[in-house]
Amino acid sequence: MTKHVAVLMGGLSAERPVSLWSGAACASALEGEGYRVTRIDVGHDLADALACLRPDVVFNALHGRFGEDGIVQGVLEMQRIPYTHSGVLASSLAMQKDRAKAVMAAAGVPVAHGVTVSRFEAAKQHVLPAPYVVKPVSEGSSVGVIIVTEDRSHPPQELSRDDWPYGESVLVEEFIPGRELTCAVMDDRALGVIDIRPSSGFFYDFEAKYAKGGSIHVHATDLKPFIYQTVQELALTAHKALGCRGVSRADFRFDEQPDGSGRLVCLEVNTQPGMTQTSLVPELAAHAGLSFGELVRWMVEDASCDR
Repeated sequence: MTKHVAVLMGGLSAERPVSLWSGAACASALEGEGYRVTRIDVGHDLADALACLRPDVVFNALHGRFGEDGIVQGVLEMQRIPYTHSGVLASSLAMQKDRAKAVMAAAGVPVAHGVTVSRFEAAKQHVLPAPYVVKPVSEGSSVGVIIVTEDRSHPPQELSRDDWPYGESVLVEEFIPGRELTCAVMDDRALGVIDIRPSSGFFYDFEAKYAKGGSIHVHATDLKPFIYQTVQELALTAHKALGCRGVSRADFRFDEQPDGSGRLVCLEVNTQPGMTQTSLVPELAAHAGLSFGELVRWMVEDASCDR
């Protein structure tokens, strides 16, 4: 009997466009693998839609709040529908950046120094010496991230806008210069390491992530073997410390400048990483010998409840 897979996509977060791209790519690939696929553009009626549809498996291609923070996972647990990626606790924890950092640090994963404050406090005064980074506590895809450089005399005033959509708390972190590295974990096994190079500027922002030609992904073979292996070990440690399941992706900064500190820090763990055919996780899986179709097939067959 052909397995029926519901692909959750779109959703209610600021990352809705990214999720639509991920969901469309995964749904097409799953159809190519022989599954019966139903695409669901997720809204507030998701529980009713799933109760009517009763799929065998849910492929969760949502990104951001509601889809990546444990809420949808709780709905799926209540209906006992097997699903991909991490469960309720790991999803909620990883999405809350400050809490996730505390757990990772306790497990021995180096993280950047930072403080969580109200957005109004961060707009009123520099809460850390510049350069520093301001990011929403529970958003992804670099949504709402602000880099405050040393030549900026005033803190970011946009944080106090009435229409600021990214929550009342922000995480303010020291800026770590250097290279942007990422490593995926699949089935409790670390894959390779990619060096992400924005085509312009020094920050892997939303446009660099998703605009055509916005960034260059290079398999980081020029890293010293010790650093490469350390990134893999830390990605796996972070994945396990947060309780992740299935596929996750950890992002790092590595300061290897001649006059730099040599620091390697983990910025965050993504429990629902981008899943278009040109996204980072599919690239890393391809380097490990898995086609995009084989990757999404593995994710469906790995799906379960009680994750």
